[in-house]
Amino acid sequence: MKCSHFGECGSCDYYQLPYSDALREKKESVSQLLEPFFSGDIEVFDSPQSAHRARAEFKIWHRGNECHYAMTNITKDGVELLSECPKVIESIANVQYRLLELINQDELLKNKLFSIEFLGSKSGELLVTLIYHKQLNDEWKERAKELEELLQIHIIGRARKQKIVLSQKYITELLEINNQKFSYRYYEGGFTQPNPFVNEKMIEWALAKAKGSGGDFLELYCGLGNFTLPLSQEFEKVLATEISKNSIKAAKENCELNNIDNIEFIRLNASETAQALKGEREFRRLAGIDLKQYNFSTVLVDPPRAGLDDDSRSLVENFEKIIYISCNPKTLARDLETLSKTHKVVDAAIFDQFPYTKHIESGVYLERI
Repeated sequence: MKCSHFGECGSCDYYQLPYSDALREKKESVSQLLEPFFSGDIEVFDSPQSAHRARAEFKIWHRGNECHYAMTNITKDGVELLSECPKVIESIANVQYRLLELINQDELLKNKLFSIEFLGSKSGELLVTLIYHKQLNDEWKERAKELEELLQIHIIGRARKQKIVLSQKYITELLEINNQKFSYRYYEGGFTQPNPFVNEKMIEWALAKAKGSGGDFLELYCGLGNFTLPLSQEFEKVLATEISKNSIKAAKENCELNNIDNIEFIRLNASETAQALKGEREFRRLAGIDLKQYNFSTVLVDPPRAGLDDDSRSLVENFEKIIYISCNPKTLARDLETLSKTHKVVDAAIFDQFPYTKHIESGVYLERI
């Protein structure tokens, strides 16, 4: 990827290395952390070198009478004004600077504009959130609606204690997993994987590990069903848990979009799920669900950067197969110190969701010893 802001913009900290070298460094870093638990070769899933990021947030920097996109600079002591960002997906790139040009032509739209968030899809759908340091009135709605219709996008306006949805607050992404298409409804403000191209590879990897498992499937931290929907095909019944109400709502809608009927999405955190499965506590949120009817063989966890808590580690030790997706290799290695007492790491991979940065997404597959 060529970018005129390499070395100045703080969003890329691997700017000085060719992509292949940066990817090799990431693999070596994960290999060292996993060395006590895994001696095999770590599979590497690379990313398109440009036009790969479907979620992006830009500061708005006011200079003179114009707004500019900006990012914190590489030294973290100022900002870099941007004339391009080759990382963003095509649906964002096609609109990004035309949008800013039109905003700069309208005093009402640019006044006290603080930042702009983009959520794009591979199919071209785009949701734009304009965030302000002022309250938004009916005149703003009229101007923003004209902008929305002109650019054929969806616009949301945000200000303190205010959210205005002009048309809709989600886009629909279409992912292709092993030549099968899955539709996902992505909501503004909800968590989605930032790189759809690598996400498809990551889901396919997890699906390959689940293949032939039989029995039932548990997923912790399921989000909006990113892994759950494709993996559900390999199991009789699926129980998927997540603490976010909005994510559970989206997950249930995604089930309907894909005509999948063997998944129960329940709003429980990982610790509560462990308590429920151990029979230590009853939850009204589980009303009508008989946990004794599940014959779990496989669990998938995709925890936040802090990794698994004590209850979650204790729970997943009871499964024959564990698929662990991690956004923090250090906490993954910490958790493996416990899990390796009962399970063996059979396979490992890294998924380059964040090219040109030091962030690493990885996965391990474990089987009971």
